[in-house]
Amino acid sequence: MSSNNGFSQSPNHFMILDAISRGIKKVDNISKITKLSKDEIELIVNDLNAQKLVTIVEKKGFFGNKKIELYVTEIGDKILESKKQELVNKSKHLQQLYETGNKGQMQSYMNDYRMWMPMMLFSGIMNMIMFSSMMSFMGMSMSPAESAQSEAQANESGESGAEDSGAGVSDTGDTGSYSDMNADYGMDMGGFDSF
Repeated sequence: MSSNNGFSQSPNHFMILDAISRGIKKVDNISKITKLSKDEIELIVNDLNAQKLVTIVEKKGFFGNKKIELYVTEIGDKILESKKQELVNKSKHLQQLYETGNKGQMQSYMNDYRMWMPMMLFSGIMNMIMFSSMMSFMGMSMSPAESAQSEAQANESGESGAEDSGAGVSDTGDTGSYSDMNADYGMDMGGFDSF
């Protein structure tokens, strides 16, 4: 996929480019946050390097080990920002369709741009709560890639599905202390020691 046309149609290329632009320099770390395999990332990084969108810098680590770091080039940064702006516009249009309740047009639009949803979730262009609401509205289920990015976005923001609803329940079912929940909402309930 070394042609520019193929690259512009590959959300995974843009996710990796976005990760590198955020300062994530190692394949292992990129794999963790993008939920893509290391092999796929290495292929894409080589493709991005061939297109001069990233540079691969080899450094010496401890004990003479090779350490490879990745950096986005100026051209790569411009292309990434352009794609992000395009996706912001698509996200706004999709949200407008959702707000008007036009299910038919929304499903059609979603089908046309579905492959970009993981990238939109990964880069924060689309909020996972909004995306989940849209999918529910249309009666559609998330793809594995969309689900992985939604979970990653929830973990990054320190939220779980139960906490989103305000229930104060963690993933383990622990409700936490009453004072912890109140502190989360900026309330001081006084407690017994204030009598």
